[in-house]
Amino acid sequence: LIATQIPTIIGWITIACASSVGWIYAGRVLTGFGSGMVGAPARVYTSEVTQPHLRGMLCALASTGISLGVLIQYTLGAITTWKILSGISIIVPVLALLLMLLMPETPNYLVSKQKPEKALKSLAKLRGSNYNLQREVNQLQAFAAKTNSGNKKKLTFRETIQALVHPSCLKPFAILTIYFMMYQFSGVNTITFYAVEIFRDSGTTMDKYTCTILLGVVRLIFTIIGAILLRRCGRRPLTFVSGIGCGLTMVGLGVYLYFKRQWEMATPPIEPSLTWFPVACIFIFIMACTVGFLIVPWVMIGELYPMKVRGLIGGLTTCMAHSFVFAVVKTYPLLTHVLERHGTFILYGCFSFVGTIFFYLCLPETKGKTLQEIEDYFSGRTKT
Repeated sequence: LIATQIPTIIGWITIACASSVGWIYAGRVLTGFGSGMVGAPARVYTSEVTQPHLRGMLCALASTGISLGVLIQYTLGAITTWKILSGISIIVPVLALLLMLLMPETPNYLVSKQKPEKALKSLAKLRGSNYNLQREVNQLQAFAAKTNSGNKKKLTFRETIQALVHPSCLKPFAILTIYFMMYQFSGVNTITFYAVEIFRDSGTTMDKYTCTILLGVVRLIFTIIGAILLRRCGRRPLTFVSGIGCGLTMVGLGVYLYFKRQWEMATPPIEPSLTWFPVACIFIFIMACTVGFLIVPWVMIGELYPMKVRGLIGGLTTCMAHSFVFAVVKTYPLLTHVLERHGTFILYGCFSFVGTIFFYLCLPETKGKTLQEIEDYFSGRTKT
């Protein structure tokens, strides 16, 4: 977590000082490298240092941070130059680096390396003085002994591969990979990255930059609501809200854009009506998407995987997630050329509906469960 901040800091400095497009590309590569690397360890760290009843809500703070970052970039981007914006952006990774220096290593990791005294000190820092620290360390040691993850020596390459292809790792990896694919192809990052153009093309009379900033505000508010609901409602209900909500709004937006195109092609052209409708679809889409899709799979990266390879497989899952982001954002211009805008958004809506059926059949509920109970379930040691 400390090391991942360094490429981000260098990247933002490179962009802020860029004198040509090549330097901007170089800065983007470095910031992408840093932000890509930080995803999995941040969520694994949060999962391992929190208690089960708080884990979902605190892991969801990562998504709240992303939404806050999007809002800040939208707002500053509308009122200042990209060079000043890049300079301001350096502050965040610098602060993260300095604050992480003060944080303890996770008790799970220390127990797995047979350092119970250090795990006790770490827990004392994380839980406070009134908590039964020894009991939790004993539980972690007992689980490490049961799963053979309390082995001091590092896993060999063969042991790592065996751990990765074990059902306790493969099953959650398959579930989360399909989750990320379905949620990315619901169109969330297309809306985020192309917000200004989509508002312009929707025919709304509102200022496109104002709409974009409002979209950032709505996204932040509903990420916070989602984080609170995650503790109350669990993972599955929020996922269903996202799937159905995103499907309906994307199909609605697609149908409106189809009629708008018909009005424009008419002779004489018909003045578009209901210009509030596409804006409402985009805002409701972001609300629905944010409470579930934007939070749940990222929280589950820290929850579903076995202790032995949690960091490694968490990184692979994050890699898959970012690959889908890349695929969706890069194929959007191609899809709009082949299917036109209305067809593209209807396709995104259909992905959400198909995803909802998959989540209903395959997504486990992890609310209130310890990481040990979740690992036992996927290993087949318990049935429910």
